Amino acid sequence: MSDGPEYLTVRELAELLRIKERKVYDLASSGAVPCTRATGKLLFSNAEIRAWLARESSGEAGGARNAPRAPIVLGSHDPLLDWSIRQSGCGLATYFDGSGDGLTRFAEGGGVAAGLHLFDAATGDWNRAPVATACANANAVLIRFAKRNRGLVLQRGADGAGGLAALRGKRIAPRQPGSGTVRLFEHLAARDGLALSEIILTDMARTETEAVQAVARGDADATFGLECIAADFNLPFLPLVEERYDLLLDRRAWFEPELQTLLAFFRSPEFSSRARGLGGYDVAEIGSVIWNA
Repeated sequence: MSDGPEYLTVRELAELLRIKERKVYDLASSGAVPCTRATGKLLFSNAEIRAWLARESSGEAGGARNAPRAPIVLGSHDPLLDWSIRQSGCGLATYFDGSGDGLTRFAEGGGVAAGLHLFDAATGDWNRAPVATACANANAVLIRFAKRNRGLVLQRGADGAGGLAALRGKRIAPRQPGSGTVRLFEHLAARDGLALSEIILTDMARTETEAVQAVARGDADATFGLECIAADFNLPFLPLVEERYDLLLDRRAWFEPELQTLLAFFRSPEFSSRARGLGGYDVAEIGSVIWNA
């Protein structure tokens, strides 16, 4: 690389590392690889890439897992957390694409935090087991954020009688594969004898709000969603489970201004008032540590 151009494009770096271009974008967004933006394009300093590869090959700093993380919150979309990040002015960005995606990206060195609601059917617990498996060697901590009421969000006039069994032949707004919502729905459906082939899946929704919006528009008969968003759209809600939504945090980033600002905001009267106003939340245990690497 010593005689190459001063900067590499995404394609050139992908060819050099023998990886897909999508992986280059992932490395850049997580802060695992040094990059810069110019004229709307990602560029990679030849000299910095050489230094990065040298660190990786020598094992210095443990590679991407111990590299400085980008100030991004990953994982599952939560309306209260999303609002808090913006309202607190903490400066963190968000990339919500489901619990499974968030846990994977965090374990690979992406983001400073990930919101998770992953149910472990073997133990009846939430988040602890998958986090312990994926992040055993990470400098991370799992803290409680909230308990949330999840169930069926229905079209106006529906009463939800029959529970999950009543979804046979109905149009359901689904979430993305690997999300905590999908995993929990599949578990409950199997428990109640509802085969997934008996429901009609509409277009996939990537956030909690998008799923309920599909029902409000009439594009779906129901979705497996949150009470607080059903209330926003004045839609009937049938509670099925109280789930745990937790935050996986990088321990070093915990002491940086962005996360400190957000964590302080969680203790504010404004946050408590918002949680009560939304409904369907219990934030009494927010901030309590439930797992340490």
